[in-house]
Amino acid sequence: MASTLKGKTIAILATDGFEQSELIKPKRALEEAGARTQVISPKENKIRGWEMKDWGKDIPVDVPLKSADASKYDALLLPGGVQNPDQLRMIPEAVEFVKHFTNQGKPVAAICHGPWMLVEADAVGGRTLTSWPSLKTDIQNAGGRWVDEEVVLSNGVVTSRNPDDIPAFSREMIELFSKGPVQQRRKVA
Repeated sequence: MASTLKGKTIAILATDGFEQSELIKPKRALEEAGARTQVISPKENKIRGWEMKDWGKDIPVDVPLKSADASKYDALLLPGGVQNPDQLRMIPEAVEFVKHFTNQGKPVAAICHGPWMLVEADAVGGRTLTSWPSLKTDIQNAGGRWVDEEVVLSNGVVTSRNPDDIPAFSREMIELFSKGPVQQRRKVA
């Protein structure tokens, strides 16, 4: 497991209000699997997490969004937290960053409210997703199918509902990210 993602660089798109456990624990799992991770944010220097009902820890921003080149990353992690994706989906550069991954068939993992970014990037149609329950109607209105399951893999995107799902989410995310872009897998098959 320690070298499953060796040589891969994973983008983590987030801003203030990310659910702390949904960024930190999957990030750690990716690094333990050998990946290099970089936190991308419209904010520079640091962003502040949300820990259930109050502000959590600050984490450093590795690359400001305005300087981030999506083509340099192998996969994308979208943590939740209500505030985080709600702010990001209002930033055209953040939406375009996500669109790069889905348009190129690069794997994406989104948890809790993170799938809001997939809705905004018009990347939900034809996919089955799970999320925090309040996103059900948004996902359905965007052409996706919503299910209440611990973890769902659908056409290069893995999703989960909440922090309780992180162990299953991390396992599926690592498995998905190890396979590379969807088009690449189709060519090999």
